Amino acid sequence: MQRRRRVRLAAGILAAGLWVTGCAGGSGGEATADRSGGERAPVAPDGRRSPAAPDAPAPPGEGAAEGEQRSRPPAADWLSTFALDVDTASYGYARRTLSEGRLPDPATVRPEEFVNSFRPDYPRPKDDGFSVTVDGGRTGAEGWSLVRVGLATRTADRRGERPPAALTFVVDVSGSMAEPGRLDLVKESLGLLTDELRDDDSVALVTFSDRAETRLRMTRVGGARERIRSAVAELATSSSTNVEAGVRTGYDVAVEGRRAGATNRVVLLSDALANTGDTEAESILSRIDAERRSHGITLFGVGVGSDYGDAFMERLADKGDGHTTYVSTREQARKVFVEQLPGHVELRARDAKAQVAFDPATVERFRLIGYENREVADEDFRNDRVDGGEVGAGHTVTALYAVETRPGRSGRLATATVRWLDPATRAPRERSGAMATGALVPSVWARGHDSLQLTAVAAYFADALRGGDLPGAPPLSRLAEHAGGIAERGDSKVVRELTESIRRADRLGAARVRTDADPGAGAESGDPYSG
Repeated sequence: MQRRRRVRLAAGILAAGLWVTGCAGGSGGEATADRSGGERAPVAPDGRRSPAAPDAPAPPGEGAAEGEQRSRPPAADWLSTFALDVDTASYGYARRTLSEGRLPDPATVRPEEFVNSFRPDYPRPKDDGFSVTVDGGRTGAEGWSLVRVGLATRTADRRGERPPAALTFVVDVSGSMAEPGRLDLVKESLGLLTDELRDDDSVALVTFSDRAETRLRMTRVGGARERIRSAVAELATSSSTNVEAGVRTGYDVAVEGRRAGATNRVVLLSDALANTGDTEAESILSRIDAERRSHGITLFGVGVGSDYGDAFMERLADKGDGHTTYVSTREQARKVFVEQLPGHVELRARDAKAQVAFDPATVERFRLIGYENREVADEDFRNDRVDGGEVGAGHTVTALYAVETRPGRSGRLATATVRWLDPATRAPRERSGAMATGALVPSVWARGHDSLQLTAVAAYFADALRGGDLPGAPPLSRLAEHAGGIAERGDSKVVRELTESIRRADRLGAARVRTDADPGAGAESGDPYSG
């Protein structure tokens, strides 16, 4: 019973959100286009900042999980600014949890990671950087629409030239990794990756339990594949989890083996359940941040295990200007290490940020769904000393907004601008896209808009799991129907998996309601939060 009370409290906190409101003013702004960092693009459609309405709601109270920022301060204008994020771990872990008959802890649910687990077919740019797509549709709730900002990078040419990679794998071999689907999956994943890397790439291997050990110093892959495979095959579990020792030694090895002109990255594979050393992450974060700034070494976190330190891993990756994913099956491991990681080696953008300007003449209020811990102060959008996100080849990044439009108004709705640093020269670049109210499709759920509909399903699903209250949200049973239709029309396995996850959440939610009504039924009903 105590567990259920904690979960309900967390869900109440996470459901709270700040809707940015304001008074009407201004007319539609000018269209923006690709520009270099030396030219300042307009940051609001009417060319000026609009003050927030005096009745803008106060931010919700504190209480979010460690490492998460779930409350927003009142906005002083009609801008929304955030660092780009390509993490997907939250969705992967939620699917694993639901498959085991448990609802995920609301504190581990990040809607942007659900949305970004699916890659819409946005247009791809011909150069480095991003394409910008802005679209949206009416939700069915009076006055409410979903507005989607979609960014995409050029895909990698698997046979073309790219900078070499210098990858330091830091592998958790503590006792908790003995569970099936942890170290065995890591070993198989590293074996797959060894076959995919090019001869000019380099690999190092560090393991950690109660202490860290360097198993393989930075070694060129060409001529050493069998040596790398042997080092991976010898991995075995031992005692406690000292993530601090592993990360420190991993970065020592990465710095020692750093290659000029290469993509230097630490890849942490762990369940992130630290119980020895610095378990609060502060000293680890300082080291990660220092090496990112000094040597450009970034961090990619791969989570495994039914019990997983989600918040801990995300903090490490955010500080390392990297991203996280979660794997629980061999198929997912193949997707990450064979299809995705080689592409991540080829960077398209550093310190990438997005800023969306809503037109107060047409917009009553708006809310960004997710990205709470990726927010950037509006005035820091063009401050290149403020960190953004690292984005590789072939990535898509999607941000979804719930927007209430003003009745009877038409015109410019939103302008989205993305800013990034060129990976080679670090010169700033920008590119923009915009949409008007007339471009909103009459219904998000209408046939012929499966891409937008899938984004809406993923966002509404995540929001429901954390107790949200987004306008126009269908019940989970209806969301499952929408997802099932998309899966059938597109013959998509990943969307079928989403459909099944929604159905499981719906069944578990119904069981939880019955148990809350009859507390004595918990043990018999299998309620995931009983006890």
